[in-house]
Amino acid sequence: MPITEAEMTAARDIWGAGLVAISKADKESGIDAARDTAKKFLTEVYGFDLGPVLFKPTLASGDQTFRPTFEGALAYYIGEEPTYPNDQGFGRLGWVKWEHITATSFIDGDIALWAGGFKLFNAEGAMTQVDKSFGYKKDEDGVLRIVLHHSSLPYQP
Repeated sequence: MPITEAEMTAARDIWGAGLVAISKADKESGIDAARDTAKKFLTEVYGFDLGPVLFKPTLASGDQTFRPTFEGALAYYIGEEPTYPNDQGFGRLGWVKWEHITATSFIDGDIALWAGGFKLFNAEGAMTQVDKSFGYKKDEDGVLRIVLHHSSLPYQP
């Protein structure tokens, strides 16, 4: 069964809700709860069980720019991981709301690509815009999983 636009929209909403859930867990119960929430998020939303995930986080650089492993992605979202000393915990930045804006998408059977932007809001209403590309693949149960995630801040001339 081919991936649909509606499934990709739902997957982006699930990603946004997962990011907010990590922030909420951190605020309400601390880093251990945030870490548990992030582990569940990464397991359910990303395709690490399908192989390496092509993950380029927004605020990563140098030798640790790309995070093809579960552990590297977890460090990015949570921070405080000695193996990734520059990670500050993107998932713990107090996100409370998101919006996504589609630029374009491509679907070929059980593989789909999406490019666009996310507006992420904190509790004070401050907005951070990130440019994103997601690649999706259906797993053996027909669940859409992220297998490519590229994120960057918009160019500021």
